[in-house]
Amino acid sequence: MCLFCKIVEKEIPSNIVAENENFLAFHDINPKAPVHILAIPKQHFESFNDVTPEVMAGMTSFIQQIVKDINIEKSGYRVITNIGENGGQEVKHLHFHILGGAKLKWGHFSDSDPKGMF
Repeated sequence: MCLFCKIVEKEIPSNIVAENENFLAFHDINPKAPVHILAIPKQHFESFNDVTPEVMAGMTSFIQQIVKDINIEKSGYRVITNIGENGGQEVKHLHFHILGGAKLKWGHFSDSDPKGMF
C-alpha cells in the first residue's frame, strides 16, 4: 500500500483540509508556498496517465471548492501534478499540488539545460 493510500486509510496522520467520499486534501509536509495542499483521489491511480475523466470531473469540483474555502480563489493559485520520474513524481499516487498565498515565481527549469532537448 502506498503512502497516500495509508493516509486515506488513516494509518498515517495528516493535517486534513477537506474530505468527501471520493477525495482527500491535506497540507504538504514540505511546503513550497504559504499555502501548499495536496488533493488526492481516495482510489489509487498511479498518475494522471491512469485516471478516468469521471474521476477528474470530481477532482475539479473538489479543488475548486478547496480554493474557495481557503480564500485563494480570487488572489490566485497554481495546480500542479507531476507524472513519472522526469516529471518529478515522488509518490506514485495521483496528487495535485495546490499552491498559493503569495506571488508565485516560476523557477522550475532553472537547473535544466534545454540544449539538445528539441
